[in-house]
Amino acid sequence: MRGITTPVTKIRRQVFTEIARLAYQDGDYSGIAELPFKIVPGEEAQYRNSIFLERAIVSERLRLAMGLPLRPVNQHAPVAQGINDSAIADMFYEPPLINVISFACNACEETSYTVTDLCRSCLAHPCTAVCPVKAVSIVNGRSHIDKSKCVKCGRCAQACPYTAIVKSERPCAAACGVNAIESDEFGRAKINYDKCVSCGQCLVSCPFSAIADKSQIFQLIQAIKRGDEVIAEVAPAFVGQFGPLASPEKVRAALRKVGFEHIYEVARGADIGAVEEAEEYIKNVPTGKLPFLATSCCPSWIMMAKNQFPEIANCISDSMTPMVATARIIKEKHPNARVVFIGPCASKKLEAMREDIRSDVDFVITFEELMGIFQANDIEFSDLQDDTGFKHGATASGRGYGIAGGVAKAVTDCIHELAPELEVKTDHAEGLVECKKMLTLAKLGKRNGYLLEGMACPGGCVGGAGTLTNAAKAAKAGQEFAEQSDYMISTQDKSVFDKLNKYTKK
Repeated sequence: MRGITTPVTKIRRQVFTEIARLAYQDGDYSGIAELPFKIVPGEEAQYRNSIFLERAIVSERLRLAMGLPLRPVNQHAPVAQGINDSAIADMFYEPPLINVISFACNACEETSYTVTDLCRSCLAHPCTAVCPVKAVSIVNGRSHIDKSKCVKCGRCAQACPYTAIVKSERPCAAACGVNAIESDEFGRAKINYDKCVSCGQCLVSCPFSAIADKSQIFQLIQAIKRGDEVIAEVAPAFVGQFGPLASPEKVRAALRKVGFEHIYEVARGADIGAVEEAEEYIKNVPTGKLPFLATSCCPSWIMMAKNQFPEIANCISDSMTPMVATARIIKEKHPNARVVFIGPCASKKLEAMREDIRSDVDFVITFEELMGIFQANDIEFSDLQDDTGFKHGATASGRGYGIAGGVAKAVTDCIHELAPELEVKTDHAEGLVECKKMLTLAKLGKRNGYLLEGMACPGGCVGGAGTLTNAAKAAKAGQEFAEQSDYMISTQDKSVFDKLNKYTKK
């Protein structure tokens, strides 16, 4: 479903817009009770069997968009419960970050194999011959799968000459690379938070709009309204996210118009990270201190690696993420500022909640959530004058961080500049399933000497859960923007070394 505008997409984005509009009101937030009727108007259901169910689901999504918890299904509680507590100008939400709205879940069947009408009742019926548990038999001349016996190995589907046997997966579970989607007693999806790494791929893969993450747009707008010095740090993947008229220069202008005092490229922090990881590689891998080095910019990838591969966790770089490096630059120049990371990523919200980072990053919102703020302010990109502050910003290496393979390339290019005699092998993986395969090879000693890049989202950050456009378009736009940089490689901008020494904590 990624890259396709569906009713699910429209409702999700309308929720962000309406919550942003509500936040701009002067202290009276009781109107939240009317928003489900605005988002789902009329008397007839459009998507489900009841309009009341549709509005109930929208109500829960509105609460999550304010950082509030889901209401217990078996207890009465108004939609506005707790709203005044959330109307603060500080980072706010009650864990967990990713939530399943239970009554929105369709209780999709877990992985199964089904014989379709394409079955031709062939004489060979190889499906029965290859089944290791005799779950496939011929009933009334057609193949039949006894699901009580089936072990879901898929051999029958592979053997069928007519592709008449199909595999069916629960979409949210199929998108989850760490097997964190389980089932409750009613067969509905539930999240095992001991496994979840908050990549958000489940929430953008659910066709029933049953999964959502919490937002801080309501609290961010309170800070802007209060007159705080609010500064945006924008992730490299922002280019191309807001439509064909939203050039980087017009995005800067739009950010200023909605109340951001200054705008920084997180790609500047990526430059620092690229040099830092290059130096870390040179110091540790060729000398044999570490068998390989894994990049550190993706929080979900790092959580998965540390949880599932603890024996090689020491091989993960301990350099700052670009978000943190940029935030420290901002705080040093503007000590009283409120820093807002704007990016494609759900897991950055969790990263910013860590005790060692809370003082650096005050809010995290996604591109989707930012678009809600733009729409609440009636921003039209065609009406804006270009703000050219990005002209002399980051290097091409830093701006390429949001595209799969871009981090490894940036670090490798720095290594070649700093230690040209070294030959560096690289590998990168997109999606947590592929990341696990890569780390399995590394654990077996088959990636010794390598620099490994892991990205939780397909396509890299441009495929994150909070993006607005498909990954291929965003990657192309990002590459074109990177080509406009004054420097191609992070090490060519000598100011990066000064920042590296100043803002990193050794």
